[in-house]
Amino acid sequence: MEIREAKPADLAAVVELTTAAYAPYTALLGGPPIPVTEDYAPRVAGGEVWLLETGGEIGGLMVFERHADHVMIFSIAVSPAFQGKGFGIALLRWLEEQTRKMCLPEVRLYTNARMERNIALYLAYGFHETGRRPNPYRPGWILVDMAKPVGAAALA
Repeated sequence: MEIREAKPADLAAVVELTTAAYAPYTALLGGPPIPVTEDYAPRVAGGEVWLLETGGEIGGLMVFERHADHVMIFSIAVSPAFQGKGFGIALLRWLEEQTRKMCLPEVRLYTNARMERNIALYLAYGFHETGRRPNPYRPGWILVDMAKPVGAAALA
């Protein structure tokens, strides 16, 4: 496995993988999750999209933003063909290391309250819930905010 920054030539693959990975949630939520409707061109240009490759194929991706006091995950998506093989965890571990290298203390994310499987995965990985709030772009949807410290104490 290798994790590399996405290039403009990867844009179609980023959109395709994201759409496929989030497809099961469209019916659950009654509409496509926000990562499916995102314009990834500016994010690729800004160095926010990273790809996990294996055997010459893109198996997963992570989109994150660097802030002054944390890293915010916008999306983690694993291709349906590669789900259940630990790619999501590999991406999370990689991002934790990048966050430490940036000298930032915390990784944050938000997810839809109805994505219970994702919430359970993040909790098992060491994230904790920091709150719930209405989604400002999708009336009726509730977001779950989560965070994980990644400083030296989190390494023990």
